[in-house]
Amino acid sequence: MTAPLFHLAIPVDDLEAGRAFYGDLLGCPQGREDPGHWIDFDFRGHQLVLHKDDSWGEGAGVRTRNAVDGDAVPVPHFGLVLGWDEWHALADKLRGAGTAFVIEPHIRFAGKPGEQATMFFHDPAGNALEFKAFKDIGQLFAT
Repeated sequence: MTAPLFHLAIPVDDLEAGRAFYGDLLGCPQGREDPGHWIDFDFRGHQLVLHKDDSWGEGAGVRTRNAVDGDAVPVPHFGLVLGWDEWHALADKLRGAGTAFVIEPHIRFAGKPGEQATMFFHDPAGNALEFKAFKDIGQLFAT
């Protein structure tokens, strides 16, 4: 049986900036599009759709921040759990591209259940993303 895939549609105020961010910077292959309205991306096997929304803008997606292990985590947010080496390669790529991190790449819950590498940043429309990794994926749902 194939694992279920998620479909996430998010608002953006600039489709071309979104195309550059998700396609070029994050390396997500582009799927279908309706020019001026929406673009599909393959978000590591999941369907991410950018929908044009002229009322959206920088920071519009963050409603609040929640304290997690000393960090002010933007809510809502979405992202992926990557492999350990892949996460570090992405962090290096984002640093090299001059990405402004909301929460710099670091280790959260060090030495505790659920220890993970994490980083937060915004897309050009202000949607918050988190990418994380576990040395031991068995810690993903550790209590």
